[in-house]
Amino acid sequence: MRTERGRRVMSEINVTPFVDVMLVLLIIFMVTAPLLQQGIDVNLPQAKGKELPPEERITLTIKKDGTILMNETPMSFDEMERKLSVLGRRNPNVFLRADKDVPYGEVVQVMSGIKEAGIEKLGMITEPKISIR
Repeated sequence: MRTERGRRVMSEINVTPFVDVMLVLLIIFMVTAPLLQQGIDVNLPQAKGKELPPEERITLTIKKDGTILMNETPMSFDEMERKLSVLGRRNPNVFLRADKDVPYGEVVQVMSGIKEAGIEKLGMITEPKISIR
């Protein structure tokens, strides 16, 4: 097909603008994704380890002020022990995350309460340690 001036009509799709837009979107999502984490504000310690697969589990959180949360529901130490003793019959996976500024004694007390409730498996949640080489 020729036009009046003798040029050929180009019938190919130019993907360069599409690729440019996709790269900009990729950068935007990479920057904003870590900021979108919602939940309880806990300053976790860092440690090496592998990430666990998502599954049905109980997460206990000890905030900096000593507040105990079970799956984001605030409760007292006694309430926590009662609920865990009921759940301990099924022996679920319990994961504990505590702010790094929480006194060690409080963390050990909660761990002891978990064991007293009959929970055999207790995991600790930490932030991944980032090393730049």
